[in-house]
Amino acid sequence: MSAGLNLAQQEAVNYLHGPCLVLAGAGSGKTRVITHKIARLIQAGLEPKRIAAITFTNKAAAEMRERAKGLIGRDARHVVVCTFHALGVRMMREDGAVLGLKPQFSILDADDVTKILKDAGGTTDAATARSWQWTISKWKNMGLNAAEAEAQAVDDNERIIARIMARYEERLVAYQSVDFDDLIGMPLALLHKHPQVREKWQKALGHILVDEYQDTNATQYEVLKALAGERGSFTAVGDDDQSIYGWRGATLDNLKKLPIDYPQLKVIKLEQNYRSTSAILRAANNVIGPNPKLFPKTLFSELGEGEPVRVVDCDNEQHEAERAVARLLSLRENSPHKEWRDFAILYRANHQARVFEQALRKASIPYKVSGGQSFFDRAEIKDLCGWFRLWVNNDDDPAFLRAVTTPKRGIGHTTLQQLGVFASQYKLSLFEALFSSSLPSAVGKRGIEGLHEFGRYINDLEYRARHTKGAQDARAFLDSWLKEIEYEQHLYDGEESETAAATRWGHVMEFCDWMAQRCGGQVDDASGANAITEEPKSLLEVAQTISLLSTISERGEKEQNVLTLSTLHASKGLEWPHVLMVGVNEGMLPFKLDDDEGRQEKVQENTLERLQEERRLMYVGITRAQRSLAVSWVKRRKKGREMVRALPSRFIAEMALAQNTAKEDPREKLKALRAEFARKAQESAALAAKTA
Repeated sequence: MSAGLNLAQQEAVNYLHGPCLVLAGAGSGKTRVITHKIARLIQAGLEPKRIAAITFTNKAAAEMRERAKGLIGRDARHVVVCTFHALGVRMMREDGAVLGLKPQFSILDADDVTKILKDAGGTTDAATARSWQWTISKWKNMGLNAAEAEAQAVDDNERIIARIMARYEERLVAYQSVDFDDLIGMPLALLHKHPQVREKWQKALGHILVDEYQDTNATQYEVLKALAGERGSFTAVGDDDQSIYGWRGATLDNLKKLPIDYPQLKVIKLEQNYRSTSAILRAANNVIGPNPKLFPKTLFSELGEGEPVRVVDCDNEQHEAERAVARLLSLRENSPHKEWRDFAILYRANHQARVFEQALRKASIPYKVSGGQSFFDRAEIKDLCGWFRLWVNNDDDPAFLRAVTTPKRGIGHTTLQQLGVFASQYKLSLFEALFSSSLPSAVGKRGIEGLHEFGRYINDLEYRARHTKGAQDARAFLDSWLKEIEYEQHLYDGEESETAAATRWGHVMEFCDWMAQRCGGQVDDASGANAITEEPKSLLEVAQTISLLSTISERGEKEQNVLTLSTLHASKGLEWPHVLMVGVNEGMLPFKLDDDEGRQEKVQENTLERLQEERRLMYVGITRAQRSLAVSWVKRRKKGREMVRALPSRFIAEMALAQNTAKEDPREKLKALRAEFARKAQESAALAAKTA
């Protein structure tokens, strides 16, 4: 099983006798190590179902499941490959009853949480509710409930938010719902407060492998410790140099604690990089050098020196975008990489993409914006998911309100308001309340008839969804249901242009195809809640996993032959033959927060720590490149309506490129760009003449 592994990788794979920390530098083959270690554990006699590999994204889970399947075959289906959140869901579906949760609880998305907080805090301002959301999430990740948060509050504002949090917690209990932070916090409560549950899960999971360990927050570390127990049967794989998520609670303290909590910890470093040339790695090692080291390491490569890293200075953002396009066209012309998927433009903040999008469109270069709107964030998909959530959990009030009003069913706001008051008074969910014998005292006859009809329809749909199995039957069911609620007409009524409505209806059809495919049992479970299954599922079972999915298009992205535009954060874990890092200026990278952005300022008050994290972000960007890297900065950039003088990032000097840096000749690039445009114009003219 260890064929093709270097000595350090073999050591990591073969160490089975206790806690192990694998420090995997960028491009050092960490996924390979994890999948080979799964195979080695099985070879050593551990049942596949007792092995858990925990990742941070559904995409990483799907990739790891596929790699494990290729290495160990059918046994891979029994290995638990999932995200931390999906493992939390699994634990709570099985044992949440001791916390008062029924197995069909709902998982609220960020929009649902904002709506509930607006109600709980008595505001109509979404921005205010989102700031409360941020604070409550931070408290939950610290393991605090509302009462503990109020006791620790430092000012009146925090005391008010803690009281809103208490009302928010009450609503979550009433709705039999949880938010994403609860998917870590509640499993921890299960493990800490219920010894029989802890023993069950420790027995169920004989070895835990954690990918991207440097991205764990304090609560996730406590979950890992509780699951691994004193024996410490785990392998943590991570890289302190790639810890870039401090703003969302990830902490390097978890790496510092490991040797203290587990004195017998085995530390193994993976320093050979299989991705990048020596020139690129030298720049990366130089940049990360000034940061303090928990576990010092130096990446090296046997891929040769390669092209020198280039620094490109530009007059302004438009000029930078033009030069980026010229470089892309030149590289494509003069390198073996002719596919657009071989190129990426990386930047620090989302707003920087716009000028590059314009330049790419002008040059007819196909592209995608990584980290753009998720498929599940589209209103039409949220509408359908609201219905599914209500079938799964009748007590899910946000889902009830979305389904009963989309499309409109003749049930007005007044009726819904009366139902809401009645439900609150008797501590019932909205769905329970509409069947109460006392409801006629609160709602008029016509309103009651509409509510009863809706309630019966939901029960009927739930029954049909429970008994619909297999791809073909599921697709037929979804088609007939959409006709019954006249959803296509609803989309056309709500859009000014038919094109926009048709696009939205196309998304609905794509979603239905995908749902049906999952019912057929032929697709990996991207929610990560369990391993591959070939058994057909009911539509209701598939609907239960929907809340965990971040994007429908995670599989198949590799098929798109398009250039990638991405933030540095979203680029982590990816790689391209040719990378352009743009906008590498002081104030942008490292990022300088304006004084009015105090909310994030509070998250990382220590300026030195923030600078070190920004340096790690630069390091992540550099190490995405395989064969060539260009780093560009602008002399003047737009700030509001003004153009202001700008300086190159200090990280450019830290790369210490010295004599190896080749300055780009803008005239050569401009010549290449003009030649490419002329060629396209000739092709267009020839095509026009041919078709005339």
